[in-house]
This record gives sequence, structure tokens and C-alpha cells, in this order.
Amino acid sequence: MLPDRQPDLFDGGGAQPPAVTAAVQIQPRVAEQELDDAALIAAIPEAGVQEYRELIGEAAKRRLSDSVPALEAFCRRFKGFGLVMPVPEQSAAVQALAAIGGLLAAEAVARIIADGVVQKPGIAAALRAAARLGCRLPDPVVIDLLKHPEPGVRADAARCTHRPRPATVAVLIDLLDDLNHQVAAAAACALGRQGRSEARPMLLRLLADQPSAEVIQAIANVADEACIVLLGRIARAGREYADDALEALRDMDNDRAAAIVAAIDRAEGRSL
Repeated sequence: MLPDRQPDLFDGGGAQPPAVTAAVQIQPRVAEQELDDAALIAAIPEAGVQEYRELIGEAAKRRLSDSVPALEAFCRRFKGFGLVMPVPEQSAAVQALAAIGGLLAAEAVARIIADGVVQKPGIAAALRAAARLGCRLPDPVVIDLLKHPEPGVRADAARCTHRPRPATVAVLIDLLDDLNHQVAAAAACALGRQGRSEARPMLLRLLADQPSAEVIQAIANVADEACIVLLGRIARAGREYADDALEALRDMDNDRAAAIVAAIDRAEGRSL
């Protein structure tokens, strides 16, 4: 006899199919502190949004110079992004490079900036890292950044000028009159390092009111009698930056500076 209804092809004939439970095992993520250096570095270039901060932070904490290529590669993954807002991954990478320090990190950050890997919204973080590392940026890149609307970028760009060409020097001289004090000070220090006397008045004011190791280093290259006398006062005071001032005086080929150093050495009982 024919059945009175169409058989269900998916019917098990009354028998219940065995329950199948997928054996899914979720592997816990290994903490970045537990990774050895090689494993940590290998994980950085393809790090995801949930883990990149920890991995990059650990590389910075360990000051892994071997991680520099991985950090640069990670930063380059996001080239073309960040037209409106900074890319957090790129900011984290350049900050880690600054923390690691050294020539390799400086060269990596310089390439990141020069190659336009970081867009304008994120350039401030990249340039802060560059200034901290003492990066050498190409003159065309520096000139563009010295004209940036954000004062912090202009100041850090000035700190990244090394042996600038005449066109860059001209822009730095213009920045001595910048309405932002930090920009004008950074430009003066940059010019002073190059031995440009145009920076002397600004550096002398800075030395009197806001002395720093950066100002002392810069003014030593353009020092006149007034600068030497003020450096001597700072060196004699024995307070902050006294050692920097004394070292600057020692390095000068100047009779007045030599006399000040000799007097300080006698007063402190050091042999000449």
C-alpha cells in the first residue's frame, strides 16, 4: 500500500539523531609579557586592534632595538588613512620608536615622515618623536613643516633641522619673529647650532630667563662677551645647568671663557 502522505526525506524514521557537540577550544591569548623577544617582534606587524597597544607597549618597555623594523612596518600598514583624525596605531608606533631610541629608530621615524606615511592630522605625534630622537629630515619636508599652522609642529620641525640649506635657514630666521614663543625659541636654537649670529639676541634672552641645556648648547656656537659672562654666572651658581654651562665654556676657544673656567676650577679645588 502506498503511504497516504509524502515521506519526509529529512525524517530520521523516528530515531533521534545523536547530538553532536562541536568541540571548540578557544586558545587563550598569551600575555605579551610572556612572549620572548623574537615572538613579540613577530606579532607586531599584523597585530589587531585588540592587542597592538600591549604588544607595542611591551616592545617599548623592553627597549627592543630589533623591533624597529616591525614597528615601522606596522605604521606603514595604515598609510593613506588618517585624513581626518590621527590613526591611533601609527601614534602608538612612533611613540614606541621614540621610547626605544637610537639611530635605527631615528632613521625609521624620519622615513615615516618623509614618505608621507602619516597624514597631517597625525603629524604632530610623529614630529614629537622625531624631535626627541634628533631625526634628520630632508629640507623640503622640513620647510613644509616649518610653515605648519600648528605651533607645536613648527617648533618640533625646527628641532629637526641639521645642517640646513639656505632656503631652510631663511625660514628659520623668519620664525625668530613667530608670535608663538616656543616656535621662536626652537628656531633660535636651530640657528644657533648652525653658528648663525641672527639667533644671538633671542638666545641671550633665553639664557637669562629660561636657561636649558638646549639653549646653552646653541649659544655656545655664537657666543660673544655678554654670552660668555652669563654662562660664567650660571656655571658659578652651581645649580641646574651649571655643568652644561661650564662644559660649554671649556669648549670655547676664547680667552675670557678660559679665564672663567680657570677661576671656577680654582674655587672648587680642581687642578688645571
